[in-house]
Amino acid sequence: MSGPFGLPLALLTDSYKASHFALYPAAEQATAYCEFRHGYDKDASDERMVFCGLRYIIEQYVARQWTVQDVDMAEAFFSTHNAGFKTFPFPKHLFLKFIAENNGYFPVCIEALCEGSVVYAHTPVFQITAKDEYTSLVTYLETVLLMTWYPSTVATLSRRSRTAIEEYYAQSVDDEWLWTLESRMHDFGFRACTCVEQSMIGGAAHLLSFEGSDTLSAAYFAQYRLNNGRPVATSIPATEHSVMTAYSSERQALLSTIEAYGSGVFACVMDSYDYSRALSEVLPVVAEKKLSKGGFLVIRPDSGDQVEAVLMGLRAADKVFGSSTNKKGFKVINGASVIQGDGVTTASLQRILKAVHDAGYSAQCVGFGMGGGLLQKVNRDTMSMAVKLSSITYADGQTRDIMKFPKEGSDKVSLPGRFAVCADPAQNGAPVVYRSTDTPANAENLLRVVYDNGPVAGHVWDDFATVKQRVGKQWSKFPPRARAVSDSLLAYQSEVHARQEQSVNAGTAFGI
Repeated sequence: MSGPFGLPLALLTDSYKASHFALYPAAEQATAYCEFRHGYDKDASDERMVFCGLRYIIEQYVARQWTVQDVDMAEAFFSTHNAGFKTFPFPKHLFLKFIAENNGYFPVCIEALCEGSVVYAHTPVFQITAKDEYTSLVTYLETVLLMTWYPSTVATLSRRSRTAIEEYYAQSVDDEWLWTLESRMHDFGFRACTCVEQSMIGGAAHLLSFEGSDTLSAAYFAQYRLNNGRPVATSIPATEHSVMTAYSSERQALLSTIEAYGSGVFACVMDSYDYSRALSEVLPVVAEKKLSKGGFLVIRPDSGDQVEAVLMGLRAADKVFGSSTNKKGFKVINGASVIQGDGVTTASLQRILKAVHDAGYSAQCVGFGMGGGLLQKVNRDTMSMAVKLSSITYADGQTRDIMKFPKEGSDKVSLPGRFAVCADPAQNGAPVVYRSTDTPANAENLLRVVYDNGPVAGHVWDDFATVKQRVGKQWSKFPPRARAVSDSLLAYQSEVHARQEQSVNAGTAFGI
């Protein structure tokens, strides 16, 4: 079998997709496209989003050769999948045809933006085209391709977190310490994931904005699968509650940790019993040992009010180890900092940063960790990713550009036609979508063919470092809000809508 996890490739879709081969009208060509319908959590103040993860989906699921065994296994399954455990329809004849005639590769063309592209609502991030007898398969791969919503949403969340931290870094961190920003948000999300694959894909998406990660599956995947072996993620030795409580006292646990790792950067959780008492009584007792080792201690609270816990840690460390005032007038703790990794959200992160800033400490004195909030508490609706049919050329050669325009759901309106995405010089290069026949003179189409009835000869995916650089450059360059749909396409959308409305009002759309 050619499918991952023992699944026949024909089953990497929704049930109803398998029945559509008999429902589409006869056609020569059909095109569907994918977009995010709104920004992260509909936040109108910053509508930028990061598109990523398509490479993994294509390499893992799309660019695989189907076999007759795949079809046989699918047939055995579909024979009992209909209501009443009866036979469910599926396009066996089309599957066998492209296995025989197309070397087993699924017969569609996929054009996509580069990995790590920063986009806005309604920017087509990929476009699928099917032709001739395979036209009815144009959306068969929608289900698996849509899974790019997950890494894209995590990457966007991580980048938004970085933006919040950067604001306070700019105000309170000296230039020579700006490099520490890379470790200010740490991925603690592995255990919050539903499976290893999720941790790997989501964790890699986080690494497009930061270097800190305890999700080893993602760190390894990004380094060896996406970055040609060059490292992209780091972490530090750290205790957990089981380590701290295994000793007869927290003092002994801290001393043992300092003995083992005190010459480098290391973290200790401090609230196994009484956070306040550990800071006021235990930390001073172990200070001499810590100072003799010369390393850097990261204090980690894991309960209580987030803002208060961070401030308590900073003040205790300041009292025990002292601090210096940097060039921007903010205190920097000597050889210590605090990391808040419990229940962090972008909102609480901003509250903590403000409190730290108001207390006179540099933002480099505090780090953050996200677990389930980073890799699990997102869904497809967070940025509303969707695929919609946009153009069809019937068997008689007539082309009809189409769109979804539900009367009760204006937020689900789609775009009609075939598209090109071009950089807009008036918006610092932010992407704008046009009809493919209506692009500005000499404008480059940013949608590139990444799969064409099989792997594209000569196509090489950008390595992880290049993708990360693209995210950083475009996010900082593009405005938080931008015009994403060209005026000409908006006018054409209105024209198509009016035509569809006329058809509905005349009853022809319903066959009346």
